[in-house]
Amino acid sequence: MKEINNQNIYEWFDHPGESPLLIAGPCSVESPEQILQTAQELKAATPISLLRGGVWKPRTKPGSFEGIGAEAMRWLVEAGKAIQTPVTVEVANAEHVELALKEGADVLWIGARTTVNPFYVQEIAEAIRGVNIPILVKNPIHAEIGLWAGAIERFQKAGVERIAAVHRGFFSTAKSLYRNAPGWQHSFDLRALMPDIKIICDPSHIAGKRSLVEEVSQVAMDLRMEGLMVESHHDPDCALSDAQQQITPKRLSEIIGHLKIRTNIPLESHPELAKLREALDVLDQEMVDILKKRFDRVKDIASIKEREGLSIFQMERWLKLVQEQTSLAEGKGISPAFIHELFSLVHKYSIDYQTSLIKKDS
Repeated sequence: MKEINNQNIYEWFDHPGESPLLIAGPCSVESPEQILQTAQELKAATPISLLRGGVWKPRTKPGSFEGIGAEAMRWLVEAGKAIQTPVTVEVANAEHVELALKEGADVLWIGARTTVNPFYVQEIAEAIRGVNIPILVKNPIHAEIGLWAGAIERFQKAGVERIAAVHRGFFSTAKSLYRNAPGWQHSFDLRALMPDIKIICDPSHIAGKRSLVEEVSQVAMDLRMEGLMVESHHDPDCALSDAQQQITPKRLSEIIGHLKIRTNIPLESHPELAKLREALDVLDQEMVDILKKRFDRVKDIASIKEREGLSIFQMERWLKLVQEQTSLAEGKGISPAFIHELFSLVHKYSIDYQTSLIKKDS
């Protein structure tokens, strides 16, 4: 069984099947003392491959701590040297790239707010053209896989040879335990598009609470992600940004010690699992049949709405549907967030279907 350990970052990129990578460090580099103490405690607690730290912090609201900038970049690099560990930092424009490279950053990462904008990504890609430095690309805030894949492609076209994706969750309006909806299926979609790109997980931004970091990390390992990027601070409660989701180096060590890194066993070699999968296949077919029946009824409803001159979208009906099905899910031990998302999708396509039918007949 493979374990998470510290390893040469270039070897991890260049050799498939290497042990999961561990990146850790504070959300923000706040002072030379803070980053050095955190780095030293990380070094003593658990092996890490990269020391992370935010130098430029894109915040939602003005007035929040937005990072110290170039001076903090020097503190981060010095802390990395002190524990003999390479460092990684987020960059959002060409100026950030220039300063990070000048100070000696070993790896750069692209944040979710930057990935969402192709202009920003292209600017950064041009700034590192010809530079042999690995790049980590976080998913965009919203679940647009094309933007995620497109950002990676821009760096590939700029000549970057070592690129990995970072799954940090997605914005959602649905009520959830997490800060960002995990949306694990979107990492599957990226793998399907780019099978050679490694994906690591940022459990801190998915969790939003330090109590959930271990749970999210384990799911990431169960889904065979190739590493973790965890926010760790020597005194999380006093952190200047995202205090609630940061954990101490000691707690990180405990989490890593508890993680189970499972192997991928072909179903055909495990008869019990194969039998259960066959049962799931039958249920999946039944779900498709039920959805077909539902859309047949939607077609009938569309005919009546067109005949009576009624609006396609009925707000009261939609709210009643979500409330009833979410309550039903809670009673059956099913995630309300899942049911909300499922019926939102079903309802969206029902509306689209009704619209297409009415347009066709008009």
